Amino acid sequence: MTAILGISAFYHDSAAAIIVDGEIIAAAQEERFTRIKHDSAFPVHAIEYCLREAQLTPEQIDFVGFYEKPFLKFDRLLETTLAFAPFGFKAFLNTIPSWLKSKLHIPKLIYEGLQHQYKKRIIFTEHHESHAASAFFPSPFEEAAFLTVDGVGEWATASYGTGAGNRIDIQSELHFPHSPGLLYSAFTYYCGFRVNSGEYKLMGLAPYGAPRFADLIRQNLVDIKPDGSIRLDLSYFNFCHGMTMTSNKFHRLFAGLPRSPESEITQHDMDLAASIQAVIEEILMKMVRHVHSQTNQSRLCMAGGVALNCVANGKILREGPFEEIWIQPAAGDAGGALGVALFIWNQLLENPRQVNANDQQKGSFLGPQFSEAEIRHFLDEKQVVYHYVSDENELCKKVANEIASEKVVGWMQGRMEFGPRALGGRSILGDARSVSMQSKMNRKIKFRESFRPFAPSVLQNKATEYFEFPAHTNSPYMLQVANIQKQQRHPTSSETECLTGLQKLQICRSSVPAITHVDYSSRLQTVDETRHGRYFNLLSEFEKLTDSPVMINTSFNVRGEPIVCSPQDAMNCFMATNMDVLVLERFIILKSEQPNARDFEDDQHLDQFALD
Repeated sequence: MTAILGISAFYHDSAAAIIVDGEIIAAAQEERFTRIKHDSAFPVHAIEYCLREAQLTPEQIDFVGFYEKPFLKFDRLLETTLAFAPFGFKAFLNTIPSWLKSKLHIPKLIYEGLQHQYKKRIIFTEHHESHAASAFFPSPFEEAAFLTVDGVGEWATASYGTGAGNRIDIQSELHFPHSPGLLYSAFTYYCGFRVNSGEYKLMGLAPYGAPRFADLIRQNLVDIKPDGSIRLDLSYFNFCHGMTMTSNKFHRLFAGLPRSPESEITQHDMDLAASIQAVIEEILMKMVRHVHSQTNQSRLCMAGGVALNCVANGKILREGPFEEIWIQPAAGDAGGALGVALFIWNQLLENPRQVNANDQQKGSFLGPQFSEAEIRHFLDEKQVVYHYVSDENELCKKVANEIASEKVVGWMQGRMEFGPRALGGRSILGDARSVSMQSKMNRKIKFRESFRPFAPSVLQNKATEYFEFPAHTNSPYMLQVANIQKQQRHPTSSETECLTGLQKLQICRSSVPAITHVDYSSRLQTVDETRHGRYFNLLSEFEKLTDSPVMINTSFNVRGEPIVCSPQDAMNCFMATNMDVLVLERFIILKSEQPNARDFEDDQHLDQFALD
């Protein structure tokens, strides 16, 4: 037996993953245990969970891997500081102490984190090597091209190459400071959202605007080469030597200072979001075509934070040259923990790689699971009123009926998801047919911005009836956007072109309005019996009841908090929102039966989560 522990930490979304004899046993982000969103601390709790799930002690681990090379990253920080001296001195003072105190002493931290019971070597891979490994090795392909794109690792900001059997080969890299991820994050910052977590908000805002600044971006900020590589004009940015993303020159170009968080979102912000989304899609499409021409592969694997841009992913699938695409569900830094572990097993130890037609990610249900005995004990201890339904079909029928009655359901089943998306393990569910559900869930459940869309779950075999989506593919990890089929659209006016911004919300309707974005797009999840088990059964029962195979599936959390992990987390979230029903495995809890239930308004939560 060979057990390998992978770790990522110290930037954002720290995580741990463990594989045994090549099989992925467990993986989780630290934030789910500490309840600190995007927790970057050393993942003590995630490591403890992984070891517990694998039933191993630290001394039984054969290899520990870390997802990047700290000294190489430190080299980049020092070189950048010197290159921009004396302007980077403030950033230097803000950054270097933490490196000297801890980040350059990662082996020591790892040995301490494993209670000094692990005494073997620690292996460090490069950041984009970990991304590439996380993209290719779990994929369903014997061989494929890969593309990784993010903000920055050590020096690389993007890479491509090929994977075959148990090896990956990086053929080319794009280097800092020329970064598609940092370009996108600069607009995230400028539009008033938090960098490294608000990019998906910018993506969701884009359809409300027009890309009228796209040419201005191309002419001034970024030179896009035919192969998708870029050169940034650094005079418009501040991330190399300052504490912000954009410079005064950037602000003058776009006629204003960065939007203050929580202030009104204007049409100007919407148009900026549409413009940078158009530019990043152009960059990625050129990259993808270049990778295809250089590798002669028909399949593509993707990872890195930019691979979470599901709008761009949908365009790559529809218009790109590759026949099939597979994207790592934990495409950001968290996935690096899994990547380094898989790299050690496959490439360094030269073990034969097992390929699964569905992939090796197990639906990305790699986190903790709680037994019915544990849940019953918790509910009894907290004196919660509940109903236990022993029959699987009866349980799903009851919950489907609640959803069809426009109740909002918190759904906690099986193992927690690894990655940023709720996939039916820790989800909030609603009726996609409801005209009012999108507004209700944003205002009184999620307590978040009104423009934010909700994603649909759809039965795999019915996906093409509702979405313009290739029949031969699937989207189990909610990482691709597809348009609503034209026959499902019910516009209330034909003059949508003359409308802007939030006005479009009153126009773009469909048979499933709660998951239809203003441009008739949806970030869909296809649900199948093999990966999704009880969630598939629930959606099947909902279809029998309503003739609709589509439900809202959004993450089980409120704005500013991580997705729930435990029954306690789920109960806390349930009681602090206007959810109607909570389902913990086979236990059904109705809000109306709880003696301490109360009604919450959206403005009660705004101050608490003002920074996110």
